[in-house]
Amino acid sequence: MTSPHPTPYPEPFFTPDPKTAAHSRIADFARWAARHQGAEGIQDPTDYQALHCWSVTDLEGFWAAVWEYFDIDATTPYERVLAEETMPGARWFPGATLNYAHHALRNLQPDAPAITALDETGSGYEITGRELRSQVASVAASLRDLGVEQGDRVVGYLPNTPHAVIAFLATASLGAVWSVCGQDYAPKAAADRFAQLEPTVLITADGYLFNGATHDRRAASLELAAALPTLKATVLVDHVGLVWPEGGDSGLRVPWEDAVSRVEYLTIAPVPFDHPLWVVFSSGTTGLPKGIVHGHGGVLLEHLKTLGLHTDLGTGDRLLWFTTTHWMMWNLVVSTLLTGATTCTYDGSPVPQARPDVLWELAARHKVTVFGTSPQYLLTMAKLGIEPSVHDLSAIRVVGCTGSALPASAYPWVRDHVGAGVQLASTSGGTDIVSGFAGSASTTPVWAGELSAPSLGVALAAYDATGTPVIDQVGELVVTRPMPSMPLYFWNDPDGSRYRNAYFGAYPGVWRHGDWITLTSHGSVIVHGRSDATLNRNGVRLGSADIHDVVERLPEITEALVIGAEEPDGGYWMPLFVVPADGVALDDSLRVRIRDAIRTGASPRHVPDEILAVRALPHTKTGKKLEVPVKRLLQGAPAEQVLNPETVDNPDLIAYFARLGAERNKRSAHDT
Repeated sequence: MTSPHPTPYPEPFFTPDPKTAAHSRIADFARWAARHQGAEGIQDPTDYQALHCWSVTDLEGFWAAVWEYFDIDATTPYERVLAEETMPGARWFPGATLNYAHHALRNLQPDAPAITALDETGSGYEITGRELRSQVASVAASLRDLGVEQGDRVVGYLPNTPHAVIAFLATASLGAVWSVCGQDYAPKAAADRFAQLEPTVLITADGYLFNGATHDRRAASLELAAALPTLKATVLVDHVGLVWPEGGDSGLRVPWEDAVSRVEYLTIAPVPFDHPLWVVFSSGTTGLPKGIVHGHGGVLLEHLKTLGLHTDLGTGDRLLWFTTTHWMMWNLVVSTLLTGATTCTYDGSPVPQARPDVLWELAARHKVTVFGTSPQYLLTMAKLGIEPSVHDLSAIRVVGCTGSALPASAYPWVRDHVGAGVQLASTSGGTDIVSGFAGSASTTPVWAGELSAPSLGVALAAYDATGTPVIDQVGELVVTRPMPSMPLYFWNDPDGSRYRNAYFGAYPGVWRHGDWITLTSHGSVIVHGRSDATLNRNGVRLGSADIHDVVERLPEITEALVIGAEEPDGGYWMPLFVVPADGVALDDSLRVRIRDAIRTGASPRHVPDEILAVRALPHTKTGKKLEVPVKRLLQGAPAEQVLNPETVDNPDLIAYFARLGAERNKRSAHDT
């Protein structure tokens, strides 16, 4: 596979201030590791590449250093760091017992905010460290009284509010297993996830806010409860002020206020390092979503590394990252508490019509130091002409961005409209590891359109078609050595076959993630998109993200989706679907501009056969474009075989692509 620009920006777009880098926590960690852990090759604590090299060549030394540096409080000590390195099946820190919830609560300042609750109206409230601990203790006792025991499952049908954080920590403190999804999922879609877990308790809210409207989810909540026959109780959260109906036959109901207002002593159960902490689910676009299980210890260490070292979070910092509860970023955002920093929850649309810049307004008001978002949000801000800098954003030092490849055009926009000294930290990871494979740190330069470096402890490589690591060439994203937050297993996969096939079928013993990347000779990472959505025209392959990047830079285009579909007659059809900006018509002149942009900015061999205007593009609930399902629809597969409409943000769009595929298939059959 070729890349249109294997090293497009040889000069960094952003270079960290040397003094800031030297005083960062990651530099302090490097100094500490050199002194106490014998970290080889680290002469300069701000030399990220040297630190990364040590972190992947001496896995045991590196993760032992993370353990010691962050003072992990284990009830019983570990026997060794890595007892078995084979993937899958790596055994981390055998013998150790601990609890994630203990570490999430231990560093909080009693009278300082632990959680700041925000919503799209601009209102908010704070929960101090002391209040959070008290509320977690109360909910944990309530769950225990409802019959929740170690290993049982507690599920949440909740928006991104403090209720979800408190319920999760209470569940974890008992050694029970948590899972959550947002209320924009229909009851059936939520039940498709939760019923697999056979939960003991459901915690659900009366509704949520989105784009100026209050969405009533009382009936949906009770329908979901009825679809979960193993429930012993349902805890009802009064979030938007709607009155829950009385009576019914949905079993025991407990008001959240009763569950959270008890005076209790918090008792936290120590569990083995690899005891299940939560179950996160794949998007489930085809078939039942797969439940991915992560452990207490693996998440604890991985998130301390990611947030404490890479993001440089600590006491006094505040993180605001727009997410929903069913995106893995929610899990990472909760882990802000591990560092002693304040985490902000947000209920609402990221761009509400009445106040499209509300997130920047809130970031200014609450002195947010790390602001997190998605590429689509930044592109939307630019195209709407939003000027974040009208607010006082002087506290922001990092703008984090994940969810898809961030186009190079977004980098100067952040510099010019958010702040010249702000580091734009693009990251790439996944629900599978509930963390990142590559990103940035206080000591890394930033190249526009690129991720600064592989993450610490991640033995990242790009494999060519022969399984050989390559530099400055596009290859499959693989991880050649284990990470503590790799899944323990998939739910309902007793022999581990689904898990092995998902990640280790292509290269035995090596994790294949399913993305195309380039590892550049200056140490950065370029993400080109999903490998199963690769454009392969006449044997020349290109990542779809490279086309999207070029097209979405055009001010007339809001979003783009390119598909390469093999046809029954052996042909190859490559349409480009674009969403024009408001007031823009897709005419021949604009089509010429789009084709010219692709020809010069991406690849002359991948100019689309057709450019079609659509009113919107379908995404998963977490905002990822549905490239592979759309490709299958265009190839004529029936919609019911391709995806579950409950998992799509706008199911009505599926009919358009299904109809287009059926028409092309019919014409092809007629011509044959």
